[in-house]
Amino acid sequence: MRAQQEFAPGGLTPEAADGLGTAIAEAKLNAALIKKQKDNGLWGGNLLALAPSAKDGIKDIGTVPQYRRLVQLGVPKTGRAFKLAERVLFRLLSRDEDPFLQFEFARLAKEGGTVMEWAREHMREAATAALAEAGYLEDPRIRGAAHRVASNVSAFLRSPTADKPFVRSGAKTILDPEAHPPTWYSVAMIAALPNLQRERAGFTERLGQYLSAPAPKKAFVVQAGKKSIKPDYLLLGDPIEADSKGNAKDIPVALYVIELLARLGALHTAPVATKVLIRLLGDCDGNGVWLPKGLKSLPKASHKATYHWYPLNPETKAPESRSVDITFRLALVAKLLGWHLEIR
Repeated sequence: MRAQQEFAPGGLTPEAADGLGTAIAEAKLNAALIKKQKDNGLWGGNLLALAPSAKDGIKDIGTVPQYRRLVQLGVPKTGRAFKLAERVLFRLLSRDEDPFLQFEFARLAKEGGTVMEWAREHMREAATAALAEAGYLEDPRIRGAAHRVASNVSAFLRSPTADKPFVRSGAKTILDPEAHPPTWYSVAMIAALPNLQRERAGFTERLGQYLSAPAPKKAFVVQAGKKSIKPDYLLLGDPIEADSKGNAKDIPVALYVIELLARLGALHTAPVATKVLIRLLGDCDGNGVWLPKGLKSLPKASHKATYHWYPLNPETKAPESRSVDITFRLALVAKLLGWHLEIR
């Protein structure tokens, strides 16, 4: 159904768009996701969790990834679920000091100082990305927050810290506390804001080049006060792992990065991403359907950053269900690159 929204020849009429949006919202799995939202606008009682974690007291996936998933599914943004969540997300941008808005970082916030500010910036960045993807491109609150995030990342890319982002702390290697590298959220945010890209063309070009460079293999953590945080949300270079033939270790992550780079106008600067895209396209049949030899199941994502994005179509016993999501994403990348598509 999302493909109909994206590729309907000549676009959908308002009536058809409304009908399709209603059908998407009422689909069994989508309706179940919407039903899990609480009246306070939250999913899972937290903001950013991408999976349950008994250690951290997280019982379910959080509000930002669930909100972003509804956007990707094509659920109408006029619905109650969006309105409830957006009250929370916009409050985060307003620098509201309500303790309710500390979410899973409430314990960290008690330390105050730089730790509390780190938590707030992290949450605001995620909220800005989610709202930008939902279409709030010209909202002054989004534009202001986005430019602040872009300025922090730009300063990092221009600094010597970009080449040496780590320091030692006792026996641990940690991210330099002064470093503000790109994150999955900041890159998604910039990719969703074409006007910001035009206004800051030099920065966007540098970002594309940075994301095309090999990522460091050194193990490290982010130190937030007394807590060591896994750096899964950071992007210190190209996250795609692929062999010399372009076979990606994690196809969903690779294709997600390819789409982000295409939206940034930076795919041409990324040799690994380009090689993977060529490999994926080479596995498409004459109708443009992705059908690699020996495909026995839906490709699995090993990185949780793609939760909101993949898969949109549930796997069923039908063999074609294994190909739907990858085929859709390849077509969307082709559209973003300005390639001619024949809709059949």
